[in-house]
Amino acid sequence: MRFVSTVVVAACLLFVLYLLVAGVASYFGGHLVPDSAVPNSWAPPSSWAEWRDILIVSTAIFWVAGGILTVALMGALLLLVLLLRRVIKENAVPAIDSLKDSLDNLRGTTEFAGETIASPIIRTYAVVKGIRSGIGAITHLPDRIKDRRKKGKRK
Repeated sequence: MRFVSTVVVAACLLFVLYLLVAGVASYFGGHLVPDSAVPNSWAPPSSWAEWRDILIVSTAIFWVAGGILTVALMGALLLLVLLLRRVIKENAVPAIDSLKDSLDNLRGTTEFAGETIASPIIRTYAVVKGIRSGIGAITHLPDRIKDRRKKGKRK
């Protein structure tokens, strides 16, 4: 298919090149196409009005070509957006879903570890700290009483 499109594009380019060379040659008096094939062949413009008409026609041709290119670019942009949307739908959405499943799995694992490992350790530490505080309060009680008596005498 690529070969066929290359041949068609090459043929079109050669035809356009032939038309350009024929136009330039006929302007300067050359004849690439015999006069018998085209009885009323083109002659160079003889007045400013003819030059104006030629300029108007060539400008119109460029405007038409620009419009066609604009439509083609807009179509290509639309196709690109549709392709990008399809790629995102087919590839990104499953990847995001997989990532969400992995995060849910990780969340469940951390909750399990928190409940089975950290929670008993925290409870044990709290009990030990409570016992320590209780023992410390009992053992330092005479010191506190002495400190209170000293403070009372100072005043």
